[in-house]
Amino acid sequence: MQYQLIRSNRKTLSIQIDSNASIVIRAPQKLSINKIEEFVNDKSNWIAKKQSLAISKNHKAKYLTNEDFLYLGNTYKLIVDTNTPYGVEFNGDKFYLNGDGYLEFNKWYKQAFNKIAIPRLEFYSEKYNLQFNNVRIKAQKTLWGSCSSTNNINLNYLLIMAPIATIDYVIVHELCHTKIKNHSKEFWQMLEKILPNYKSSKKWLKVNGHKLHNL
Repeated sequence: MQYQLIRSNRKTLSIQIDSNASIVIRAPQKLSINKIEEFVNDKSNWIAKKQSLAISKNHKAKYLTNEDFLYLGNTYKLIVDTNTPYGVEFNGDKFYLNGDGYLEFNKWYKQAFNKIAIPRLEFYSEKYNLQFNNVRIKAQKTLWGSCSSTNNINLNYLLIMAPIATIDYVIVHELCHTKIKNHSKEFWQMLEKILPNYKSSKKWLKVNGHKLHNL
């Protein structure tokens, strides 16, 4: 395993995976190479996971045939075909693209999210008496959803790439904020009563959320 070794007057070993997935080891001046190699080998699984994450974060879609695209938590192959109608089409098995990939995928994802998310938002709102005023669907770099002091809700349409359970988690999360404007114990208890398995969806976003920004 190749890595950059930086020695200093520090007392402990540390590993850093930079944005290019390169490994940087920081070690005490006199620590033996054998000890360093043993440390690196012990951390090999952790290193592999962090490198994979760094690589995926650097990935941006190229909109080429056979490239994978997420939809509702699953990946589907893309076929670029100028003989199909202009835009993006999905047949349940593959995506078909004719046109500007970035613009057309964002347009398709936004429309698809509207069709799925709005009825679910209204369902949870009515069933649990969590009333909101207006809802806006848009792409956001840092937020999956938000709820204003006047109970206006924003939802990130890139969530259409996530599983339905994760979409529900973000929707219910913001609806709970119509009652409780913080992340207190009471807030999480309210959320758990509605979605008992919300923690798995929260974890999915933490692990996979960066993939939703790869367009």
